[in-house]
Amino acid sequence: MSIITISRGSYSRGKEVAEKLARKLGYDCISRDILLEASSEFNIPEIKLIRALHDAPTVLERFTYGKERYLAYLRSALLQHVLKDNVVYHGLAGHYFLQDIPHVLKVRIIADIRDRVKEEMKRENISESEARYVLKKDDEERRKWGIQIYGIDNWEPSLYDMVLHVHRLTVEDVVDILFETIQKPAFQTTSASQKIVSDLALSAKVLASLATIAPKVGVWSDDGVVFMTTTYNELSLTPEVISEVKDIAMKVPGVKEVTLNGSTKQPSQQDYINPFHNIG
Repeated sequence: MSIITISRGSYSRGKEVAEKLARKLGYDCISRDILLEASSEFNIPEIKLIRALHDAPTVLERFTYGKERYLAYLRSALLQHVLKDNVVYHGLAGHYFLQDIPHVLKVRIIADIRDRVKEEMKRENISESEARYVLKKDDEERRKWGIQIYGIDNWEPSLYDMVLHVHRLTVEDVVDILFETIQKPAFQTTSASQKIVSDLALSAKVLASLATIAPKVGVWSDDGVVFMTTTYNELSLTPEVISEVKDIAMKVPGVKEVTLNGSTKQPSQQDYINPFHNIG
């Protein structure tokens, strides 16, 4: 029982790898499903969620925290999904959203630029130079997004357990390698690692529920006890809003107790703090 995230660029064959690996393992294979679930649960148009994952925040969003809200919704939807385990996720930002879960195998699939250019030329019916430009621009935008949101370059190898190049290695080769790797004890779900997922999922759901009134609050949980921290002046939270924050958090299924500020508890490695503090 494990979770696999596959990060990929355009025309890297990562989608094909994910689908074939999921079939071989008997796992769910998800990608756009998360966008649809978040769109439905939080009543947000899918296009806004997509833009939140691709575009830099506008000046208005820096004041309204629009991007943070949408990312909180997506992260919550993904964590709720992986609570079931046995998932291959090849959607956007999985290596960020699930980075603190021990039994997640994080994979980066890359492909030869010449192969990618050929595919872009064929699909869009454009010249080689145009295709190369489009791919370079797309890669750079994804890279900037990771740096802006998390302060991490998504080309950084340390983000992943494995980086595999589909060129000399075929898609089938990559699937076989990942199939063997996921059997290793390091990537098997344990009671401890499952608790981490449960705590992260609850934290993310609380954060998503607060996204419209307190998008910069930090949230982490431990067996249903939710801890939140914030700076009143920074967020302009009045006592009335503080009370509302607690009330909203207490209504989230699974929450037993809420503590806002003043807690002596320090988050450990598996605890979840608002991951979008770099935005703006």
